[in-house]
Amino acid sequence: MNESKEFLGTEPVGKLLFRLAVPTVTAQIINMLYNIIDRIYIGHIPDSGAMALTGVGVCMPLIMIVTAFAALVSSGGAPRASIFMGKNDMESAERTLGNCFLLQVLVSIALTAILLIWNRNFLMAFGASENTIEYGVAYMNIYALGTIFVQLTLGMNAFITAQGFARTGMLSVLIGAIANIILDPVFIFGLGMGVRGAALATVLSQAMSCAWVLLFLRGKKTFLRIRLRNLRLQPSIILPSVALGSATFIMQASESVISVCFNSSLLHYGGDIAVGAMTILTSVMQFAMLPLQGLGQGAQPIISYNYGARNIKRVRSAYFLLLKTSLGYSTLLWLAVMLFPQAFAGLFTTDSALLSFTASALRIYVACLFLFGIQMACQMTFTAIGNAPASIIVAVTRKFILLLPLIYLMPRILTGNQTMAVYLAEPIADFIAVSFTSVLFYFQFRKLGTENF
Repeated sequence: MNESKEFLGTEPVGKLLFRLAVPTVTAQIINMLYNIIDRIYIGHIPDSGAMALTGVGVCMPLIMIVTAFAALVSSGGAPRASIFMGKNDMESAERTLGNCFLLQVLVSIALTAILLIWNRNFLMAFGASENTIEYGVAYMNIYALGTIFVQLTLGMNAFITAQGFARTGMLSVLIGAIANIILDPVFIFGLGMGVRGAALATVLSQAMSCAWVLLFLRGKKTFLRIRLRNLRLQPSIILPSVALGSATFIMQASESVISVCFNSSLLHYGGDIAVGAMTILTSVMQFAMLPLQGLGQGAQPIISYNYGARNIKRVRSAYFLLLKTSLGYSTLLWLAVMLFPQAFAGLFTTDSALLSFTASALRIYVACLFLFGIQMACQMTFTAIGNAPASIIVAVTRKFILLLPLIYLMPRILTGNQTMAVYLAEPIADFIAVSFTSVLFYFQFRKLGTENF
């Protein structure tokens, strides 16, 4: 084993997690700005900001699908590459990288065609109204052209982080985020392009990030390199990667399905203002989700590498430190949102009616956010050790078994305020899901180091 890679198995776990998690959390915070900066600017477009924000918000299910397909390939491939590195099997690790790169290119081509041809049909089905559909179509027609940049940036950056190059992974996101923050006001307001300008700024920013990622993975500093000989799909390599990544895919793709269900139900009970509020609620939820994912991504190389090296003591140490850190963050954020909901809502809109409505809905929607650190720590660890079945079970349970039915059941049970009852489905599902995940993880974690795990 090359000495330069052994730090994942030798450096103190606390110091190592700090070293890796600070850049990955920073990257996710930057990514959070990347994701919401368009919505902040769009919400402040004079005269049409509220309707434009709602129209672009209806695009979110399609955008989630694009990122979910990136996760399908990379969130399984990157941990498997780390495990191969822990076993000192660098050839298999590089074949995994090459296979995942090619598959993401093929998926990007297919997604681009689908989005360009059918985006209007999707948006109408996803909760757009006659008032908001044109804003959504204008955004998606341009965003679809940058699908390959989104796929390769998110997907290949996971392989950079999985090797322990957390700072490089952070820079990949930072480049795009800075470009997006600069270009957004220029295109939206300066050139008067509105939502089209927001989409164009996003595409150009992702293209810059993509170039940086691919240059690194073809350069001299990386341990794993994209090589021409590995750019052919091998079932023995790609199928286990996709199987492991399917848990994250289900989790992210289900966000799209759930978003559609929320939007259609809210449009029925509360109209455009309720759908607009949902756009803001999901944006605020990213304040929790993305940093927690960053913590998990920082811990993933440590857990995966040491699991591959059969150093179970370090695997356990890394998990418990991840759990404490994640739970602490989710609790602090929950307190902030509960105490200052109007401040969080005010980031996205100045419309007084939308602001007042959203502030009330926000406290309901994030009522169990403080528990989410447990859910994410367990789920990310399942993926890091290659336990695909448990990862899939956890993802399916929370979204499809719990949240999806509750979206339609709650307004029938609580008929006094049916719109707020729809939002209440989220914290109820979260509480039950965290309880289930904790029990499952306890019994699975006890098996670490045995032959059957």
